[in-house]
Amino acid sequence: MSVPTLKKFYLETVVPELIKVRGYKNPHQVPTINKIVLNSRIDSEADKNWVQEVVKDITIISGQKPVITRAKTSVANFKVRENMPVAVMVTLRGPNMWDFLLRLIAVTLPNIRDFRGVGRKLDGRGSYNLGIADHTIFPEITMEAGRKNIGLDIAIVTTASTDDEGRELLRQLGMPFRTASVPVVKKPDEAKPAAVEAAPVTA
Repeated sequence: MSVPTLKKFYLETVVPELIKVRGYKNPHQVPTINKIVLNSRIDSEADKNWVQEVVKDITIISGQKPVITRAKTSVANFKVRENMPVAVMVTLRGPNMWDFLLRLIAVTLPNIRDFRGVGRKLDGRGSYNLGIADHTIFPEITMEAGRKNIGLDIAIVTTASTDDEGRELLRQLGMPFRTASVPVVKKPDEAKPAAVEAAPVTA
């Protein structure tokens, strides 16, 4: 069985680079991607047909059939009844995980109109969460007239022990993080003294 393209890049390029720049003693200390979880919440008023449509689209996007998670208890305020479908979720590991991440990084995100990068903030434990408001950014999805968009939460779980390690791992793999704006230098002939001010990085 062939090694997924992104995993091969990780083993041959990212691991040696992280050992070099971060001083890991051996390749086993280098953080890696553990799993990727895709989760799509389902509206409490959604019918059975809509739930199956969500399952179908998540299957197309992930390459793996998801599971339907159901409410364990009833919550009247949110119109949730026990055993009602509340989300569609799939956990990717192995080749499916690497293939999905490559498509996300190299194809899906860069093709978003006016795309300027994704936020740099991780979850405090070295893993990254990305919210997708419209699933039609994935080229595998063909939007039909009258259909609603599906929102997605994508959790990229790494073995990194810190956010800094996790961010560097994802950056090396090609995650298009936003960068700080280029500092602006005021012209000498302006009324106020010249100054350099870097714009803050937005998460």
